[in-house]
This record gives sequence, structure tokens and C-alpha cells, in this order.
Amino acid sequence: MEEEIKMIEKNNTWELTDRPKDKEVIGVKWIYKTKLNADGSIQKHKARLVAKGYSQLPGIDYTETFAPVARLDTIRALIAIAANKKWKIYQMDVKSAFLNGYIDEEIYVEQPQGFIAKGSEEKVLRLKKALYGLKQAPRAWYSRIDKYFMDRGFRRSLSEPTLYIKSQGNDTLIVSLYVDDLIYTGNNEKMIQVFKEDMMKTFEMSDLGLMHFFLGIEINQEKEGIFICQWKYTETLLKKFKMESCTVTTPLVTGEKYQKEDGSKKSMAPCTEVSLEAYYI
Repeated sequence: MEEEIKMIEKNNTWELTDRPKDKEVIGVKWIYKTKLNADGSIQKHKARLVAKGYSQLPGIDYTETFAPVARLDTIRALIAIAANKKWKIYQMDVKSAFLNGYIDEEIYVEQPQGFIAKGSEEKVLRLKKALYGLKQAPRAWYSRIDKYFMDRGFRRSLSEPTLYIKSQGNDTLIVSLYVDDLIYTGNNEKMIQVFKEDMMKTFEMSDLGLMHFFLGIEINQEKEGIFICQWKYTETLLKKFKMESCTVTTPLVTGEKYQKEDGSKKSMAPCTEVSLEAYYI
């Protein structure tokens, strides 16, 4: 929690001020999350301070909220390109990414529990930048990082707004953005290093080195090629739907005749859920 507050204050996200009389003040709360490694072991515990964005009023507290997210097909295509060209894929993580987004609206939030300023208990915090939980936070972050790429000579893909390409002669650098995670690859290691160093100067970054684990996918980069595996995700899925011990190869009983009237919408819900989650594999 202290680390989160330090990051917020270091980023100049807010300022302490008197409680406004003509503006609603949004509450905040702490969210706790455990980040796992590829093998399912605990990497770290995180505490995130979020605004209660559900109390925001459209047209007053926010306007635009949409922010694109990389499609899984794009991630896999990028891995395939790198494997075909024998390029290495690297990964970086932007620390507290949403705190980097600028907002235009006048927004106030309550002081977070456990970190209320002594002698100023009645005061509130006016946001200078976005805070997690705000409806416009994802878009504010995307606008900031998109401007970063465009200012540095990258071209945004026309079909995938989170894919950026930079070309210098015969050298190419490709970057894919998934919220606060970046994966990047190219044919010039010096060009890659310059990009990484510039990112780390501009934002608070975690350099994760070679890409090993991304969105539940384990990636092994070998001389023979790039191999991906989702055994942990598959195992979790089987446990969730109590199918670890299933041995039947045919999912439905052969010869059974079904009618349109069989079953109900309620009984179809688990089937729909498992189908959609299995689609990710």
C-alpha cells in the first residue's frame, strides 16, 4: 500500500485541497491482487488504490471512455513473425500505467484509508492525472502512450490500433501494447535497446527481459523456434469445471437425439461459459 501511494505521489497524480461545495467527491478503495508466475507460483502481492468510478456522472465527470486492447490473434501473429524471422521477443511492464494519463475533467476523490493527512482530515484530493477505477482512465492512458509512439516515428497499424511499427532503412521494430504490458521485437538489437532505454526514461518500467509468460501463455524461445504452451490455464479451466478426471473422448453421448425444446437458458449458461473460456486456448 505504501509503495502504491509513493508511486501516485511521485507521479504527481493529485493535490490536497479544500472540499468543493459544488462538486461531488468520489470515494476510493483498496484492491488486492496476487500476481503469478508461469508455473503458478506467487510472483508478488499487489495493492491498488482505485476510484469508485461507478459513481461518476456521464458528461460531467467523464466523456470518452473507449480504449483499444490488443487481440490475442495479433499477439500470436507477432510471435509467429518473430519465430519465422528468428527474432527475439522482449517484454516490459509499465508500473501503474493509468496514473500516466492526463484528464480534462475536474475530479475530486476522498483521501485513501490509512493515508489521511493529519490536521487535514476534511480535505480532499483533486486529480491532475487519471486514477485506476475512473471510467476515462484506460482511454487517458492509451492517448498518452499512443502520442509517445507517434512522436517517435512509429506507424500505428490501420487494423490494430495497439500495434506500432518503426522502420529505419532495413531495420524494423514492432511493438504490441496490451494495456500496461508491452512486447516488442525486431531485427536490430541496438534499435531495440535504444527504444527500451527511452521507454524507461519516460515511464516507470519493469524490464522483464525475454518474453516468457504473457496473458496466461508460457513462451519458450529456443534456437529451433518459439514454443507456446497454456498448460496452467488449461489445468485451471479443468479444475474450475470439475473435469480433471474426465476420460471420455467424445464430448456428447453418441446416438442421442436432442430437440430444440430440450434444456433452458439457465442450463445453457455453464456450457456457454466453458466454450468461451476454452476458445482462449
